[in-house]
Amino acid sequence: MAVSKNHFPISLVYKSSTTLKNIERLTYPFNRIFMAIQELKPTFDLTEIAKKTMREKNLLTEFLLDVQKATEKTFDHGAISPATKRMTDFLWCSIDNDDSKYLDQLTYAEKLDDETYKIYIAIAEVDHLVPQNSVIDRHAQYNTVSIYTPTKVFPMLPEKLSAGLTSLNEGVDRLAIVVEVEVNDNGALGNFNIYSALVHNHAKLAYNSVSTWLEGNGPIPEKVANVTGMEAQLYLQDTITQLLKEFRNQKGALALETIKPKTIVEKEDAIDIKISKKNRARDLIENFMIVANTITALYLKSKQLPSFRKIVRVPKKWDRIVEIARDLGETLPDQPDSKALDLFLIKQKLLDPVHFPDLSLTIIKLLGNGEYIVEYYDDMPIGHFGLAHADYTHSTAPNRRYLDLITQRIIKAALENKEMPYTLNELEKLAKHCTIQEVEADKVERKMRKSAAMMLLFSKFGEVFDAIITGAGTKGTWVHIFNPSVDGKLVGGFENKDVGDLILVKLIHLDIENGHIDFTKV
Repeated sequence: MAVSKNHFPISLVYKSSTTLKNIERLTYPFNRIFMAIQELKPTFDLTEIAKKTMREKNLLTEFLLDVQKATEKTFDHGAISPATKRMTDFLWCSIDNDDSKYLDQLTYAEKLDDETYKIYIAIAEVDHLVPQNSVIDRHAQYNTVSIYTPTKVFPMLPEKLSAGLTSLNEGVDRLAIVVEVEVNDNGALGNFNIYSALVHNHAKLAYNSVSTWLEGNGPIPEKVANVTGMEAQLYLQDTITQLLKEFRNQKGALALETIKPKTIVEKEDAIDIKISKKNRARDLIENFMIVANTITALYLKSKQLPSFRKIVRVPKKWDRIVEIARDLGETLPDQPDSKALDLFLIKQKLLDPVHFPDLSLTIIKLLGNGEYIVEYYDDMPIGHFGLAHADYTHSTAPNRRYLDLITQRIIKAALENKEMPYTLNELEKLAKHCTIQEVEADKVERKMRKSAAMMLLFSKFGEVFDAIITGAGTKGTWVHIFNPSVDGKLVGGFENKDVGDLILVKLIHLDIENGHIDFTKV
């Protein structure tokens, strides 16, 4: 029977413990078999696999015809209300990934005196071009998020909007919701305000080049040098970021540091896995966005309006975290304590910075996933265990996350003294729906990262890797290998293993189309 190149049962060929290098040393006839197998290396259309996976998760892969027609008729009419502030002369800039084209936020800062700063976060005004209950809005409400796969982004909103008319692109004026807040010299937040404004992105910047420059390890980015005053502006934002970080750490925000693998694909063939780590520029944006989300929550509470919160409740596996700390010679309280955990993490980062991302990954898994809830102004805040914030909502990505768009509509209603655009019952249902859809979208993204990474693993059957246990439960045991940075299932030798354990594993099975990578303990 002829074997399709795309469905060759590669796991059956390489389930022995013999490595490829040993196979190549076998006698001539077997070497010819090896060469033939290499010719049968699977080739897959990763975009089509992504679409198939999304359909299995009940997610839309295309914009329906009525959405396309509505998008074609959408234009930025440029109507600006008298209450809209004109802030185009401010030295706004965006900092994002090198290839990002969906720009939700701009930042700006100023020093008021020796003890006080003021920061501004401009958030893309999406609602004026995506009205509530319009056909475009109903599509966005279905998936609830943009989905990122190695070969294609499936945006929540059509490209004309998400990368165009509502994106805070360089060199154009755009409507925005601006969060303005004072920061004192110890990083605490003070007086704040939220309003509508017209803004202008003077420089589209990238994390890596800005961070390298801020850390003194590279030249000033060309776009920074080309805008008068932008160099001083970014140094000021960086200075304020350090104050914000220190204040959050004192309150018990967890000093986690994770690695984010991204598979580089060219012409449906994986060629590399790049690791994104925290750096000065990412810290800057992360801390400014935390401020924006915190102030938005406080603003809505001051207006006696509900808000969405994504909460990480008290960790269910705190006892395992305590056990891991004990193995490293440290003692944590028997009851969950974010401040004590943060002090432990800070110490471990100083003692062993090389392996700190592995420890961070373990702690993140043990903290558990967040969930969206609706919090009313008079509720006792549940808060976010990992961020050490009692008041925190999601508002800074309305182009890419539906809950942020809902939050924007509630803010606008408050600013314009209009009625709440949603009933409380509707908000409760949307919170549950968005939680479910984000979990499904995350599953798609994880599977596609694995499917793309498998192309790099094809020649590594039988090889042994250092790994860390990242999940252990009734559904299976999961591991993360470090080089290349890939996750998979441990199908043998998982007895008595728990999250955080370091082990050696051998690659025994790949299934690119279904996203399965299997290892066994050595």
